[in-house]
Parts: sequence; C-alpha cells; structure tokens
Amino acid sequence: MAADSVSARGRERLASLADEPVDHRFKGLPPDAEGLTVGELALERRNLFSGGFTTPLLALSAERLEHNLQLMETYAERHGLVFAPHGKTSMAPQLFWRQIEHGAWGITLAVPHQMRVARAFGVQRVFLANELVDAAALAWIAGQLADDPSFRFVCYVDSVRGVELMDAALRGASSSRPVDVVVELAAGEGARTGVRTEAECRVVADAVAGVDTLRLVGVAGYEGEVPDADPERVRAWLRRLIGLVVDFDKAGRFAGAGLDEIVVSAGGSAWFDAVADVFAELPGLSLPVLKVLRSGAYVSHDDGHYREVTPFVRVPEEGALQPAFRLWAQVVSRPSAEQAFANAGKRDAAYDLDLPVVQVVRGEGGERPAEGIGVTSLSDQHAWIRTDEGAVLEVGDWVGMGLSHPCTSFDKWQLIPVVEQDGTVVDYVRTYF
Repeated sequence: MAADSVSARGRERLASLADEPVDHRFKGLPPDAEGLTVGELALERRNLFSGGFTTPLLALSAERLEHNLQLMETYAERHGLVFAPHGKTSMAPQLFWRQIEHGAWGITLAVPHQMRVARAFGVQRVFLANELVDAAALAWIAGQLADDPSFRFVCYVDSVRGVELMDAALRGASSSRPVDVVVELAAGEGARTGVRTEAECRVVADAVAGVDTLRLVGVAGYEGEVPDADPERVRAWLRRLIGLVVDFDKAGRFAGAGLDEIVVSAGGSAWFDAVADVFAELPGLSLPVLKVLRSGAYVSHDDGHYREVTPFVRVPEEGALQPAFRLWAQVVSRPSAEQAFANAGKRDAAYDLDLPVVQVVRGEGGERPAEGIGVTSLSDQHAWIRTDEGAVLEVGDWVGMGLSHPCTSFDKWQLIPVVEQDGTVVDYVRTYF
C-alpha cells in the first residue's frame, strides 16, 4: 500500500475490525460463534457449509475478488489512467484498502456520510463525484483539510448558486485551504447533474475564480448518463469533456493557482473502454493531466446487469471480470411439483435490476447444477422458485444464487464472509451504509 494513500491511524482502525465481537447484528454467522471476535472466527477457518453458518447468507469469493482487483489495476496502468474506484459500491473500508493496495490513487464517494467513513479509516485522497453544498459537511471538510496537510479532496460544482453556498460555508468555517473543485459537464439534456452547455461551464468557472475558498482544478462528468447511450454517443460526449478542459487551459483558468496537475475524470462500470480511448486523445496541456477513472462495480462484478454491460464484453482481449457474490438460501417449503420457496428475499438480495439466478443446489449428495430451477419473484423474506418437470429440489437443500447490481447487494449485509473455492471462510468484510 502506498504510504500516502492510507494514514497510519487508518491502518490501525482497519486492524481493529478484527476485534469486533460476533453477535446478533450480523446475519448468517454461526450462533455458536457468539462471544468470539471477528478475527478469532476468521482464524477458525470454518467451512461455509458445515461450520454452523445459517441462511440466508451472502458470501464473496476470495479468488474472484482478487482476480477483479488485479485486472482493473492492470487495465488502468495499461491505459495511463489513475484509478479512484467508487466506494459507494461496497462501503467496505477493507475493500478500499485492497483497492488502494492494488494501485488505486484514492477512493471516489458520493455523499458526506461516505466521506466520513473513508476518512475514519484513513483514506488520504477522496474524489466526491457529486456537488457539495451542505454547510455542515463543508465545515467538516474544511477541518479535515486544516488538520491533515496530506489530505487531498476534490468535488464537483455545477452552478453559480452552488459556488456561492460553498463559499459562504467555507468562509463561515474559517477554511484555511481552498477546496479543489472540478466543473461537472452534464451528459446531455435530461441527464442527471452537471452544467448543460460549455458556455454555462465558463460562467461557473468564472464564479469559482471569483472566490478564494475554492480552486478550479479540472473538469469531470459521468458518461453513463448519456441519453440513449451507445459507443458513438458516449465517445462524442467524452470528446466534449476533453474539449472543455482544453478550452479552460487555453483561457488560462488553471494558471496562477499553484496547481501541480489538471484533473479530468469520468468512468462508470459500463463505458470505461470509451473513457480510456478518448482520454488517450487528450492533447498536451500547460500542466500534467491526472486522468481519473472512477469505476466501482468491478470489485465484486455480478451475474446480471454488469455481466452484460461491462466493457470487457467489447474488448475481451483485455481480460474478463468474474462475479464474486453468491447468495445462499435454504429451501423451506415445496408446496407443489412446480414451486418451492427459499428463505432469502428483498431484505437479502438485490432486485432493482434483475432477480437472483439460481446457479447451484447443495443437498445430501453434494453440489449440483440448478437445472430447471429459477426465481420468479421475491417477497421480503422469501424467494419464489419455479421448478421444471424433473428438477431435483428438496426441502432443506441450499440454493446458491447469482445477483445483479453490486451496489444494492453490499448494502444489505454488515459482515460478509470471504470464502475460498473449497468453502473455507478466510475473512469477513465489514460494510458501513
């Protein structure tokens, strides 16, 4: 891990996660483990299927997690990108640590609470891919910047009103260091946040230049919001983004601010190949350029939406991400030959993009493929399962399900076992949503 990416205090707090007691707060952990610490339970290296764990239970594959971390580290290096993966996906400081260990420049976040988690665990570089106009949060940021000269913070700005609110809050907090901002270019009419036109971007940049509490350091945006996104439309918008930073630089907007580099940032989990291609076209500027990629879903990947949209489908020669999640549930009812119910539902499984997919069944005879078995809907605590004629599924069997959408999978679990291929649980990942 780079010494300037996570503080010593953060490393100590990460280590202290092992001292947390195992108790009723954590779903699926063995009841007989109560009274142990998380670290002590990890040292027991229990088997996920015979070690007393209860269902429903979400697990992360140790091997696939490591594969994904290595793949994106290599991808960013190959394409000359600086990687700041979006932490909102996992909100797991242990995974932040591992992402930084695998070359991440820092961590991207979206709201003040997430920043507090990252800072509590010593993350030294935070990119807030959102506007920040909350006075209390800005006062807290001012304090962080004052107390820690090595802390680097960058956030979006997209309006003159936003500049005014930020300036007032920071002046009220007697901010001693200016807050670095990037002008956010919207992905198009009807898209999410961001300035709609380049002319309006210049107005916002002028507003930033008019206050001493903020410092303009670059431009950014999110190509995933491009309306009717396809490769051509996404690349066209990305070229607008790099054209904006070239325009700003030619106009001298980065001169005299004491900058070491100019920031250009984009990149979700669906179009980072386009980001890499277009950012490679960026001409030389008056200062070195920090090309920040922010993709976050890669860390666990999935068996649904992101499996379909990942750029590695388009560029298979670059490698392939592997889905690292599996949700285990137990069949508790088999009311007919065509129907069964398992004890995992909306409280346990992501369902905002796609339903879980039953992949394997574990029964008395061991593990087998889930042929003719599928989830048709979810209740709060039940998965409705359809079984085709001849499908083998019994009350008491465990079903292993693939999930779609990492962000709404992590957020349902506070402590997630990390399991090796043979079923050995080697670690536990703590989340903070």
